[in-house]
Parts: sequence; structure tokens; C-alpha cells
Amino acid sequence: METKPIVKLQNVTKVIGKKKIIDDLSLDLLPGQITGFLGPNGAGKTTTIRMMTGLMKPTSGEVFIDGQAISINFEETMSKVGVIVENPEMYKFMSGYKNLLHFARMNKSVTKARIDEVIAQVGLQNRIHEKVSTYSLGMRQRLGLAQALLHRPKFLILDEPTNGLDPAGIREFRMYLRKIATEDGVSIFVSSHLLAEIELICDRIAVIQNGKLISIQEVKEERESHYYVEVTPKEQATTFFAIKNIPVEVIGDGFVLPLEKKAVPSFIAEMVASNLHIYLFSPHKKTLEDQFLELTGGGQIAESHKK
Repeated sequence: METKPIVKLQNVTKVIGKKKIIDDLSLDLLPGQITGFLGPNGAGKTTTIRMMTGLMKPTSGEVFIDGQAISINFEETMSKVGVIVENPEMYKFMSGYKNLLHFARMNKSVTKARIDEVIAQVGLQNRIHEKVSTYSLGMRQRLGLAQALLHRPKFLILDEPTNGLDPAGIREFRMYLRKIATEDGVSIFVSSHLLAEIELICDRIAVIQNGKLISIQEVKEERESHYYVEVTPKEQATTFFAIKNIPVEVIGDGFVLPLEKKAVPSFIAEMVASNLHIYLFSPHKKTLEDQFLELTGGGQIAESHKK
């Protein structure tokens, strides 16, 4: 049975002045799935998020949330969206609970029971009645997540959600997001410069460059098989690979070569028969960073996002 997307961007284009910021972008976001959104600086990530949250209108095309067009049913569609942008702003002189109570008053459907439910969901039961000024950054992020979830959104947008968190805080936040996606079927959209974190947290990754969607793939998708080989003599090995017409990349003391798994045994046998001495032969997967830089031609991505 085909799953209906929670969010659908359909041929979305945004022109500002004479510049095309977003160029015919189409993308489906599914329930229970965490999608990473990557792109070099200036690629159009922020503009896309603004259109998905109704803060900016597309020049052409449409954004649908739960089957309804934002341009036609703005209030109804936005009631199904939750947003966290970097470090959530809270009233620090108030307790975490009173902050949530304050936000809950903006939506009549949020009950006290729901407030207690999200507090437990993000693990803040023991500190929720203390002032936010006493919270660590990780706790404030969890409180921001609780606030964004109060009205039971079907779609959650996170822009640099782990910025400033330490490794333990990042891992904890990742655990809560996975729980929300799995248990509540929320579609989560994460934009971040932290590529290693995106690779750990997301089910699939969309890459945008110059306003165009240039790649979308499952994180666990089987990619082209590559193997790392340490072999001597190196010159003889280079000749062997050339004769076999196998493109190789030199990394450290060895080579990385594309090879189908079923071809590995016979390939190793041929290397041995050619008097090559194999010291290491192991699977090699390119990191998300490697793939990103290949896709964007080096891009302008930052290694980390610093304020």
C-alpha cells in the first residue's frame, strides 16, 4: 500500500528580482520518515523552508501539507506544522512548564494532559517546574521540541537543531526525534551543516544546489560497492588495474576501487595469480561528506555551523 506524503512540494519555483532562487523543486515527505536537507551556502535551503512554513509564497508551483495547499488553506495547513530554528527562544524567568502553558493557550486543542504527555516524551519530568534560566542548552532544546509538539503536528521542521550541543546532547536529541517519528508517525525535515549528524539521524537525504534538487537517496540504500585494497608491488598493481580497466583512487597506502560483491573472489584470485601480495581487502563506503562534495563540486559547505 502506497504511503500518502504528509508534505508535497510540486514544481515550486521562487524568483526574487531577476534571480531564480528555487527552480522547479518537487519533493515528497512521508510520515514516520526523517529527511535531511543539505546544500551549499546560498543553495536555497532557507527559502525552501520559508515556503514550507507559509512565510514566503512561491512564484509558481504549490506546497501541500496533508493534502491541502498552503495558499488556499493557510491556517488549516499551518496547524499541522511544528518548527524549531536553532536554539528555541523561551521566557527564561518562567519555569519550563509555564512556558509550555503559555504556548498551549495559543491553541485551544492543547489540554493539560497533552502538556504532561510531551513533557514525558522529551524526558523533562524532573526539571519542568524549574526556571528555564537554570536549564542547560540541551534541556532548552528538549523544551523547544516539547513546545513544537504540543499541538500534535504531522510535520516537524528543524533548522540546525543540534547547533551548540555537546556530543551527549546531540545523541539524546537524536533519540527523541527517532522516537517521535516512529511512535507518532511525524514527518521530520532536518536542515543542518553537520553532515555526520545528518547521516546518523536521517532515513533519507535530499541535496539542493542552485535552487535545484540534484539528489535524493535513502541513507541505508545500497550504493555502488567499493573496496579498499593494500597490495604490493604498487607499480605492478597499478598496471594490473589499468589492464582490467578499473578506475582506482589512491588513498594512503592503498587503492579504492569499484567492484561488485559477487566479483570479489575471482578478482582476488586473479590478483594472487598475477603475483600481487594482498595485505588488506575490505569494503569501503564513501561518507556523506565525500558524496556531498562530489555532488556539489566541492560546494561551499561549512564543516560546522558557528555563530
